[in-house]
Amino acid sequence: MKNIKNSLYLFLLLSLPVLGQQKITLEEIWGGAFRTQGMYSLEAMKNTNQYTVLNGGWGSGQIDLYDFATLEKVTTIISSKDFSELDGIDSYTFSPDEKKVLIAVNSEQIFRHSFVADYFIYDIASKKLVRLSDNKVQEPTFSADNSKIAYGYNNNLYVYDMATGATKQITTDGVKNAVINGITDWVYEEEFAFVRAYDWNAAGDKIAYIRFDESEVPEFSMDIYQGGLYPQQYSFKYPKAGENNSKVSLHIYDVKNNTTQKIAFTNIDAYYIPRIKWTNDEQTLSVQLINRHQNDLNLVFVNGNSGKVTPVLHETDKAYVDITDNLTFLNDNSFIWTSEKDGFNHIYHYDKSGKLIRQVTKGDWEVTAYYGFDKKTGNIFYQSVENGSVNRDVYRIALTGKNKTRLTQKTGTNNATFSPNFEYFINSFSSAQEPTSYALLNAKNGKEVKEIANNNALKDRLVNYNLPTKEFTTIKTDKGHELNAWMIKPANFDSSKKYPLFMYQYSGPGSQEVANKWNSYNDYWFLMLAQQGYIVACVDGRGTGFKGADFKKVTYKELGKYEVEDQIDAAKVLGRYDYVDASRIGIFGWSFGGFMSSNCILKGNDVFKMAIAVAPVTNWRLYDSVYTERYMQTPQENASGYDDNSPISHVGKLEGSYLLIHGTADDNVHVQNTMLMVEALIQANKQFDWAIYPDKNHGIYGGATRLQLFTKMTNFIKEKL
Repeated sequence: MKNIKNSLYLFLLLSLPVLGQQKITLEEIWGGAFRTQGMYSLEAMKNTNQYTVLNGGWGSGQIDLYDFATLEKVTTIISSKDFSELDGIDSYTFSPDEKKVLIAVNSEQIFRHSFVADYFIYDIASKKLVRLSDNKVQEPTFSADNSKIAYGYNNNLYVYDMATGATKQITTDGVKNAVINGITDWVYEEEFAFVRAYDWNAAGDKIAYIRFDESEVPEFSMDIYQGGLYPQQYSFKYPKAGENNSKVSLHIYDVKNNTTQKIAFTNIDAYYIPRIKWTNDEQTLSVQLINRHQNDLNLVFVNGNSGKVTPVLHETDKAYVDITDNLTFLNDNSFIWTSEKDGFNHIYHYDKSGKLIRQVTKGDWEVTAYYGFDKKTGNIFYQSVENGSVNRDVYRIALTGKNKTRLTQKTGTNNATFSPNFEYFINSFSSAQEPTSYALLNAKNGKEVKEIANNNALKDRLVNYNLPTKEFTTIKTDKGHELNAWMIKPANFDSSKKYPLFMYQYSGPGSQEVANKWNSYNDYWFLMLAQQGYIVACVDGRGTGFKGADFKKVTYKELGKYEVEDQIDAAKVLGRYDYVDASRIGIFGWSFGGFMSSNCILKGNDVFKMAIAVAPVTNWRLYDSVYTERYMQTPQENASGYDDNSPISHVGKLEGSYLLIHGTADDNVHVQNTMLMVEALIQANKQFDWAIYPDKNHGIYGGATRLQLFTKMTNFIKEKL
């Protein structure tokens, strides 16, 4: 697949400032003229009150150490300029004692999260650099005792001994497209959002890992053209809805004895193993197990010596249970857990046996991030939408559920990186009006200690464009549903005129597009369209997130029914505004949003004049098992849920202008979706426009691709709307 570093080089070249113009251009947007400055690869240290940032441009790169209290640079830990072996630094991780650093270079992306790279071990004191392996490997991780590094290579696990330089292969049955040890398969990576499926215990003498037997998973292949005389085929295991998934099993490897035991989960449905994590007890492993429907979750403890399994927590839901990374063990092995069981996502504290001690946070609002627990003060730090579902704030609360304090005062989107002693945090803030800035805040009272960085130069430069503002509102549909929305009007807006309306949405379960944060690349495109006389609006319908479980899970078993209904109903409400031309309403979406925009122009053919669908799912039967079945069950159980809301089932209703776009190397939403949609449209004798991007994945980028793509979509809007 793509080489991460080459893509970064191209991005940096395209990111050179472009002289400001009164009108936004696509060349500026995709040339990086509006890119914000940030703190790249910001990491808080664990053992000292310091943090690191990866600084430097292309062909270089250095890890700089800073003091949290003063924000002063302490030292440069390593600079790639000092080592011929380092062609820049892609990423880095510290050993538990923070005396060594694992450095990745020459990274090559595999799928969305996974990649292989050349790794080097850097000893900070001696300033010596040692190559981990002659091969490009995956997910190397230090042992807790700082003596070894485990990693994945060719579907097997290996352990490198730093003292001797010797490498031991600990699994031997790994085979491409058959068996994977310690690294997730495609669907786990994409839908359970992790790649490293192994974990060291606190003593450094055990490695727990998941084994994936994907031999019975159907194989998907796609042609890769690359300009050659003959295309090459790329094949990988991809379980579509209702098909066989990998058979997963849990194993614990004893480093000292060189033995492996397989763990048996008797009388517990262990169809998926979406998380494993060693507790503070060095011989106790926590394992999350969930059934195929993903509505019955078990947290169990496994004894690393005997293999004994002890049930700890059991959670069920009438729809589905979300998997998170919020499980945190305290010193006594009691643990923090987040759950939607009271209707909103909140923090809970359980003792080490799984008995509930208390619900820590409560209210008709959602906890959106868990930052950590300060054992000295007994405080938990978290992010939530308590200040409105489109905003994010950082809070402190005692483990007892008392003394809650809001630590961020600016309304918008706040994210925190805490110092190891929880005395300070670096707050990144942005809103629809304010570009991203970074400041050091006091964790006791939230007072700003010092600004670290801002994007005032970008804000000043944008003044010349006289850009309209993004207005946040709530739309109430005729059915009585209140939906978050934003609208961008032309800067010279005249309420006595009629404007065409261009709607954007994503609408996937638990997602959010109506958020009070700084502009994305898409936002600049919308601002450009507003400059050219369009009103642009976005509505988060039912099924989206951060407004409670009932609002999110109403779409269960019927993806595309209520979400489409809400977009059509919202368009009708907006169409009644005096300044909106109801005969000129269009809609656009990508991925799930493409599925939505396709359905909207078909089911809402009396409302929408045009639609653009990029990389859309056109029938959920064609998408992966974990995601689709979480929300729909299997096609065998819920055939009507799949087919009634499939755009392919409604092609005969097409009356407006429809642009369909897809990349041929999309490993996520396969181009098969578009091909079957195209065939259905042809057989229905419907005229439409479409564009295929050779060898482009789900993101459809690389070189001039995004510029050409957005030029095509812009021209389509101008012609059809």
